[in-house]
Amino acid sequence: MNVASITEMWDRLTGTQPDPSRWLIGATALLALAAVLVRGVWHVTRNAVTIAHEGGHGLLALLTGRRLEGIRLHSDTSGLTVSRGRPRGPGMVLTAAAGYTAPPLLGLAGAALLAAGHITALLWGATALLLVMLVMIRNAYGALTVVITGALFLLVSWLTKAQVQAAFAYLVVWFLLVGGARPVFELQSTRRRERSGTSDADQLARLTHTPAALWLLLFYAVAICSLIGGARWLLLQ
Repeated sequence: MNVASITEMWDRLTGTQPDPSRWLIGATALLALAAVLVRGVWHVTRNAVTIAHEGGHGLLALLTGRRLEGIRLHSDTSGLTVSRGRPRGPGMVLTAAAGYTAPPLLGLAGAALLAAGHITALLWGATALLLVMLVMIRNAYGALTVVITGALFLLVSWLTKAQVQAAFAYLVVWFLLVGGARPVFELQSTRRRERSGTSDADQLARLTHTPAALWLLLFYAVAICSLIGGARWLLLQ
């Protein structure tokens, strides 16, 4: 790869793209809403939220100095991230809290990029994050899911026109913003029905000696505030 090619790639990454039409922004919002609310569709699309959820656990584990052992994604859309380190303390708390907060916060960050016109940066950044996550996947289904998702981002960013890239980017961000809230509702429902004590909220309650309901409230707050803030960026640009 010569200097001219590198310069061109850098210009594409750091440059801005034209804002899409209002109808495209609205249409992608409705599609994302359908992908979250329609039960049969959600069973498939929830895999993307699980990737973000477990990726959040893994990222905070690394940032807080824990040793990330691996990530597993399962066909029932559940996941598991294993890290080693102190069983208590701020690092463990932040790692446990990162799962349910990661999807909406990623959506909020994506909305900020789109509001600034950085569609290409969003697509390439997501591809890079998925590639890094792939290294830590420890089961075949998880690897397949991440490879397919990453390939989709890569193909859209390299082989499609600007309008298609914009539609895909807005759909992804809307989905993270809306889809980041539904797992919190599901968590509350599951805890009320099963009371297994194994959820992230229950783990955080034991780590911090606080009620699990307090952590549920935090998850709700992050999801709702991210949705409101992200929607304002996307709709009022």
